[in-house]
Amino acid sequence: MDLTSSQHLQNEQIRELERREGEEEDEQIVAEIMRRRFIPALITHKAWEGFHFAGHEIRITEATDCYGAVVWPSALILCYFLETNSKQYNLVDKNVIEIGAGTGLVSIVASLLGALVTATDLPELLGNLQHNVFQNTKLKCKHQPRVKELSWGIDLEENFPRSSCHFDYIMAADVVYHHPFLDELLLTFDHLCKNDTVILWAMKFRLDKENRFVDKFQTLFDLEVVSNFPSLNITLYKAVRKGRMKATPSKLTG
Repeated sequence: MDLTSSQHLQNEQIRELERREGEEEDEQIVAEIMRRRFIPALITHKAWEGFHFAGHEIRITEATDCYGAVVWPSALILCYFLETNSKQYNLVDKNVIEIGAGTGLVSIVASLLGALVTATDLPELLGNLQHNVFQNTKLKCKHQPRVKELSWGIDLEENFPRSSCHFDYIMAADVVYHHPFLDELLLTFDHLCKNDTVILWAMKFRLDKENRFVDKFQTLFDLEVVSNFPSLNITLYKAVRKGRMKATPSKLTG
């Protein structure tokens, strides 16, 4: 075997070793995150799941007949990131909005970490969202979170005027999937995001639509991969308006 072939083989072996190490790290962190979920020992008339984040036991009521009323793995990824990176991403007294809040888990964790949170979703989801948020944050948070209707792309200036609404963080978990409102979603990100706003967005890749949305998103925002979870097909992104990105070496650790 000549020197070139030997070096090529060695490089291939290094890449394979790195791939295996990456898979092991992914599996370890995912296992740690999934251990934060627990199922009630007793069956009740209402379906709920429990989670341990930010030093609290969180009980989430779900509705299996609606996508927005189920806790998806992307939400767990984002909650775990907020908890384990609370020094770098200090949420105390920060103004946070979650779009597509669903069951409210991310908003609840952000509130427990000290943020002033506005949890938003479609009107038909607000009842369950309000129940979960109130049940898990009452007398536990520095700032009582708000729940507000937000239909992507509709009445944005009326309900969230640019002149008075300033959010330090926009959070989103699994808001891109098979629905016809991706243009409206992008418009909503654009409207809510100021020059110093940071977007934290966990996304599960399922179809080519997700890739196309990411491409469109990058016409307006600089996008940075914070962490990848190949076993779940989930990527955690950080984004800011174009030209505003600063290097922030953060990632999830087990």
